[in-house]
Amino acid sequence: MRFRHPDGSTVHLAYCTNVHPAEDLAGVLAQLRDYAGPVRRKLGVPRLGVGLWLSRPVADALAASPAEPVRLRAALDREGLEVVTLNGFPYRGFHDEASAKLRVYQPDWTSDERLDYTLDLARLLTGLLPDDVVTGSVSTLPLAWRTPWSAEQAATAARNLDRLRDGLASLAEATGRTIRVGFEPEPGCVIETTTQAAAHLTGLDPDYLGLCLDACHLAVGFEDPFEALGRLDAAGLPIIKMQASCALRIDDPGIAHDELAAFDEPRFLHQTREQGTPGTDDLGEALGGGLPGTSPWRVHFHVPLHSAPTAPLGSTQDVLDDTFRAVLGGPIARTHHIEAETYTWQTLPPDRRPRTREALVDGIASELAWIRDRLTNLGLKEEA
Repeated sequence: MRFRHPDGSTVHLAYCTNVHPAEDLAGVLAQLRDYAGPVRRKLGVPRLGVGLWLSRPVADALAASPAEPVRLRAALDREGLEVVTLNGFPYRGFHDEASAKLRVYQPDWTSDERLDYTLDLARLLTGLLPDDVVTGSVSTLPLAWRTPWSAEQAATAARNLDRLRDGLASLAEATGRTIRVGFEPEPGCVIETTTQAAAHLTGLDPDYLGLCLDACHLAVGFEDPFEALGRLDAAGLPIIKMQASCALRIDDPGIAHDELAAFDEPRFLHQTREQGTPGTDDLGEALGGGLPGTSPWRVHFHVPLHSAPTAPLGSTQDVLDDTFRAVLGGPIARTHHIEAETYTWQTLPPDRRPRTREALVDGIASELAWIRDRLTNLGLKEEA
């Protein structure tokens, strides 16, 4: 879906396919046929953006044969889909039963594997972009998990970011298409907040490198979106991409233990923060006494955008609304790539989980329709 901002620029809206497990190209093609295409038809739009997650094995398969990217592009065209952004945060095995947790942060930016993977994604994206689009984006992890993190590791990561910039610049010169990479602050990582982003990433080449701003992560850190954008401006860090997401909110954790326990699942890490405290690395730790429980909590659990959990739980829709206003409500669009990223549909509590393919399609379509309403209320016009 495309929208025209009042400044005349095009804003692309997609949903991230990391909600669907796929570790091979056949699985990705099945996602497009079984989910993304039906979501587009459910919305009644002529084209739908998808933020593809291509795991390392899929990226390898696409890079190994010139025919495979052509096959993928044909499948996108057949379903009325387009790609301007890729999610390069998870490397592989994102939906394995015990995979994500801390392993999702490996390999990190101290390794050649992370650099090579990201540049491979950038090269693939140049061939997937629509014919009338010359700029794409890739989101990636915020350097690494916070421990261990030594001065030597920081220096190695800095060298890899220089190599990343050089690789992206060479790619732009060779193809005429610019791919930009956004580092995504996330609770528990070396870069958890926009304050830390300013400290660690100031001086990056804004033509190629910047931030992926995730509204759920802003909310978990109790950050105000308008203040966050001010910090990024002062640091000269552009917003390469915004991820539309909502965190789980609990205003009174003392009366919600059982309801929260239903969200404590083994697949993904659910960092939990209590206002005014450092927080814990997973929801189970918080429920086990790791937090005082006397002030509001925010949990890194991406809940559906359009449908908040019932009381005493809630979601951070208000923070997402403020993020949209901060990023797109002014005279100039602060980013042109918006990606709905609710990857946790299948790990919601059983009574909230979609049970059929059709139910998941309906849920994703409802999220995108919810975003569409927010964008049009800000003065953006949906393009045919």
